[in-house]
Amino acid sequence: MIYRLSRFIPGLLVRLLVAVGLRGSNDHNYDASDKLLYQYDFIVVGGGTAGGAVAARLAEVEGWRVLLLEAGGPPPPESVVPGLNVVLMQSDADWNYFTVPQKHSLRGYVGRSCHFPTGRALGGSSTINWMMYVRGNRRDFDKWEAMGNPGWSFDNVLKYFKKSEDYRGVRRPETAFYRGVGGPASVENKRWGTPLMHAILKAGNQLGYDVIDPNGPEQIGFSIPDMTTKNGRRGTSADSYIRPAVIRRPNLHVVMNAFVTQILFDDRKRAIGVRFEQYGKVRTVMAQREVVVSAGAVGSPKLLMLSGVGPEEHLRRHKIPVVVNLPGVGENFQDHPSIFGLTWTAIEEYSRHGTGPLSCPLGVEVNAWAMSEEGDPYWPELQFLFVSGTPAFDYGLFVTDGIGYTRELFNKYYKSLIGLEGFTVGPMLTRPKSRGTVSHPDDVATLVRGIKFALTVGNAPALREELGARFHSQPLPGCEREIPGSDPYWACYVRHMAKTTWHPVGSCKMAPPSDPLGVVDHTLKVRGVSGLRVVDGSIMPVITSGNTNAPCYMIGEKGADLIKEDWGVLPG
Repeated sequence: MIYRLSRFIPGLLVRLLVAVGLRGSNDHNYDASDKLLYQYDFIVVGGGTAGGAVAARLAEVEGWRVLLLEAGGPPPPESVVPGLNVVLMQSDADWNYFTVPQKHSLRGYVGRSCHFPTGRALGGSSTINWMMYVRGNRRDFDKWEAMGNPGWSFDNVLKYFKKSEDYRGVRRPETAFYRGVGGPASVENKRWGTPLMHAILKAGNQLGYDVIDPNGPEQIGFSIPDMTTKNGRRGTSADSYIRPAVIRRPNLHVVMNAFVTQILFDDRKRAIGVRFEQYGKVRTVMAQREVVVSAGAVGSPKLLMLSGVGPEEHLRRHKIPVVVNLPGVGENFQDHPSIFGLTWTAIEEYSRHGTGPLSCPLGVEVNAWAMSEEGDPYWPELQFLFVSGTPAFDYGLFVTDGIGYTRELFNKYYKSLIGLEGFTVGPMLTRPKSRGTVSHPDDVATLVRGIKFALTVGNAPALREELGARFHSQPLPGCEREIPGSDPYWACYVRHMAKTTWHPVGSCKMAPPSDPLGVVDHTLKVRGVSGLRVVDGSIMPVITSGNTNAPCYMIGEKGADLIKEDWGVLPG
């Protein structure tokens, strides 16, 4: 759940309160705009999760001059505090994208559209996300390799997950091999849990699911989330990779508030530099070796197309000179749809003992992956996010507008929950069949199965009997014609309530030459040109079975090694 708290609490006050307690903890005052060189060996566009990792790793080579360009500014001070992430949504650190109005979905949302947050600050989306560290399923990466991308199987990429990670959680002997220690990105277990968290874990156990390490060899089960935090403070690529690299290595320059508008090519279609706007001025910088685009699943294909690399017909329609016709740029776009709004009241523990979910702040309590009903049972088709609180916990003041529900839906469906204790379960589709602008009907059917599993968990004794959990079974407005609890009713529910989980990937697909929609090869080089790579989540041929921040760290780490190998440097 998100809401734009900053609409109601002045941002200056929030920053002042945070700065008093965390003075000096978020110091990113190393902008190199005043000492920009004419030429660098490598230019990295985008200082997000992958971009920060690849820039820091390239700067390890002492003789290479590396420039990192970031469209946003430094991470805002409040980003350090995990519990203030709600303030960051639709703030200056967010690109503030919204989806186009949908014909067949988002029926419960204003304008049939929803907020689509992506980070616009040093650290990118790692600066504004919910900090859950989930690598995905080993079968995700094995499929990448099976699709014609050698070197991207789970056994190949595991070392890069471990290389990036400094795991500070509870180590289990059976999963210790899979965890990394001493890497740049700190990963901790969620530092505290509410009674609701323990009740959900118990409910999972009652249904036959173990409490698992979510980043161990297998994924099926219930888990306390791993978080990209360090001593309870948010960890971003800016803190984990960029700032330490700048402090140690003078060959890395970081320029902020630099919005790259074009990649420059010579007559041989080699990327030789970039043009960017900063404070109203247009500046140009050249790359002697390569340009690396790490602007994310929205920004990377956009920049390629603005530079003449993309679908020829589309570029000519916008009067952009074509450098190379690449029909796949912007295609293969994928995300994880989630259902927001499946709500239970749970009043017994709090009303009698003051220990229910209401006794702790709103937040994600548990992650779970259920066994798949179709195909490989250990390759989950659904992830479940268990969240303390209901959409009415704030009396309709903030949450409704932030999520994007229509006021009509709130008043008819959630208003009766005002003042009541409860929790919400969000089924998330981990392996959607929908691509780009095409919605696949099977995705609705899978989410319906997810709703049924969520109801089963909510009805387990640990929740129903011990917490007094009761599902909010009031018919959803717009679905009254369907029989409540039937598959058509839940399909209607999905079309009204499902929305993005903010995990965009796939728009610059990694693929072999035989795939007409491929954009980069398995070394992340862009087809049809030279001196240009894409290194971020947009290269995923298929989305991973979980939150996407951890895989983007891995892509940045592996991308840096691929570049080093091509230029004769042995990876460290």
